[in-house]
Amino acid sequence: MTDTTEQERPHLIYRLTDTPPPAPAFLAAFQHILASIVGIVTPTLVIGGALGLGEHVPYLIAMAMFVSGVATFIQCRRIGPVGSGLLSLQGTSFAFLGVILAAGFGVKAQGGTPEDMLAMIFGLCLVGCLVEVILSQFIDKMDRIITPTVTGIVITVIGLSLVKVGFTDFAGGFGAGDEFGSPANLGLGLLVVVVIVFFSFQKNPMLRISAIMLGLIAGLIVATAFGKVNFSGLGSQPLFALPMPFKYGFSFDLTLFVPIAFVYLITAIETTGDLTANSVISGEPVSGPTYLKRIKGGVLADGVNSGIAAIFNTFPNTTFSQNNGVIQMTGVASRHVGYYIAGILVILGFFPIIGGVFILLPKSVLGGATLVLFGSIAVAGIRILASQEIDHRKIYIMAISFGLGLGVTLVPDAIKQLPDIIQKVFATPITLSGVSAILLSLVIPEKSGATIKD
Repeated sequence: MTDTTEQERPHLIYRLTDTPPPAPAFLAAFQHILASIVGIVTPTLVIGGALGLGEHVPYLIAMAMFVSGVATFIQCRRIGPVGSGLLSLQGTSFAFLGVILAAGFGVKAQGGTPEDMLAMIFGLCLVGCLVEVILSQFIDKMDRIITPTVTGIVITVIGLSLVKVGFTDFAGGFGAGDEFGSPANLGLGLLVVVVIVFFSFQKNPMLRISAIMLGLIAGLIVATAFGKVNFSGLGSQPLFALPMPFKYGFSFDLTLFVPIAFVYLITAIETTGDLTANSVISGEPVSGPTYLKRIKGGVLADGVNSGIAAIFNTFPNTTFSQNNGVIQMTGVASRHVGYYIAGILVILGFFPIIGGVFILLPKSVLGGATLVLFGSIAVAGIRILASQEIDHRKIYIMAISFGLGLGVTLVPDAIKQLPDIIQKVFATPITLSGVSAILLSLVIPEKSGATIKD
């Protein structure tokens, strides 16, 4: 089998294997970092705030940047069979937020300390990465189990289940006390949303890409003017720190592991889509041996990089889809730019004080941004579902999966009389809706039937 004819190449200044001079390479790398830095650090901010990780958050953010750099290098460079060899930036995945928070709250409910929660989370993620490593070798044979319907349902539920976290921050965050839901907090959150929307619809591509960051900056400036930012903690952060493997130890719990393992399954499919889009934008093949080699190597890199992330105290990594837009905007698809991106992120990771700057953001400011981000995840899932014909069979698959997944979110006490192991596994809406969608897809026969059309 040979590669199919390549797509008609888009307007590219530098193609995949070209080596740009340092100046344009650095400029392109900076734009990729600008588009992704909020996505890299925000999951850690959300997890740290929700679980009360306090003083650990700046270090965790530093490790998120450090590992993102290492992972990006592996993905772009392709070391042996690991990596796609495409210009693909890696970062902390939002998809894992719900299951990581569930695991952390589970440990916290048993009296665990922040260190205990992190040991459990990183232990679960380290073992879970093996799921994606194994799946990478069979990714082209899983279309019977992981269909667009299943993927769309799970991604939609991930977004909807996280909206509660985003809106809690929007109103002031956990522990806000009497200030929770105050006009000041709601106003700050709304300001961030307005700024993000405003810049998202500008003609300038750089402004659109930077919309979330500009929203956070605007919120921080206004919050500072009204005395809602505490700078005192910034000086207590260490200026420099070395990455320490297993800094918080290692723990494991099988019942908490199942939901995380399931999300690794879904992110493997997401990565396949992201790398396919990357290939199209870069003018590379989207079928044939070269394409399949890149997809398998890219998903394998996701798994390996998530293992590295767990070892170096941060959360699972995956390919970032927003960087495909940067390639399209700049016309630079050279994988060598990825080395510049990787180097910059690794250097940033040695300075926890940079992470300390991010924790200056008031919860309501962060909530304004995450509300948009989490809502966007749900919309991405809906778009996947809407991209296919919705027949009688798919209606029932979606209806039951959404009903169960969102039902356990809205009425968690409904399953409290079930055995503990079942409660722990299916208390996570992502797992319940995903398993339901897979089983229903296998059980309900495919028949020609009425299709919903406009």
